[in-house]
Amino acid sequence: MSFLTAEWNDLALINYEINPEILENYVPKGTELDLWNGKCYISLIGFMFENVKVLGLKIPFHVNFEEVNLRFYVKSYEDGIWKRGVVFVKEIVPKHAITIVANTLYKEHYQTLKMRHSRTENENSKSFQYDWKKDNKWNSISMKSNKNPIPIELNSEAEFITEHYFGYTKFNESKTIEYEVTHPRWKQLEVIDYKVDVDFENIYGKDFKFLQDLKPTSAFLALGSKITIEGKKTIQ
Repeated sequence: MSFLTAEWNDLALINYEINPEILENYVPKGTELDLWNGKCYISLIGFMFENVKVLGLKIPFHVNFEEVNLRFYVKSYEDGIWKRGVVFVKEIVPKHAITIVANTLYKEHYQTLKMRHSRTENENSKSFQYDWKKDNKWNSISMKSNKNPIPIELNSEAEFITEHYFGYTKFNESKTIEYEVTHPRWKQLEVIDYKVDVDFENIYGKDFKFLQDLKPTSAFLALGSKITIEGKKTIQ
């Protein structure tokens, strides 16, 4: 049985090309940075975590909620195959129990903050917004898109950002935790406009303050799907 089943829906993905040296201390043992066309990416992502079940059971008041995370991309070589995954700098949710379970069992970097979201549409477009509050300041990601789903093309930047199926966390300098995430190939909505209003230093620390003034390379709106998170294993 999968450890967790859920849906990840309406993923607003804001992507930045950065100097890979910035991430050196964050790369878990047994992995290396995964580049696209020689470029190193970090992504700020807001989405809805819905219909959540842990070991097949719904936990009251923890079924539907927002998540915002900052992540980058790595790969790990095993049995002649490159496994492509992500490392989370921080994941923000509004539920304390999710933070406790993820940080305890998977050594993730969850933080619980007050959050809210909106998803609206009119005849021509859809709008999405994810907000989180720290130190009395609301931070937000907002995105406007067309309404008609389109494929995520093979070998595209959007495919690189969305098609990573493992999570890696740095347990310590010599040990890494790996877990698998499964989902079908996603479709996307064409982005018309987006806005990022985030105090990066306050949320993510001095190492990521530079994102405050860095123009995003791209923005995507992935429709999402049902997902599973499988049990963990240790890489040493």
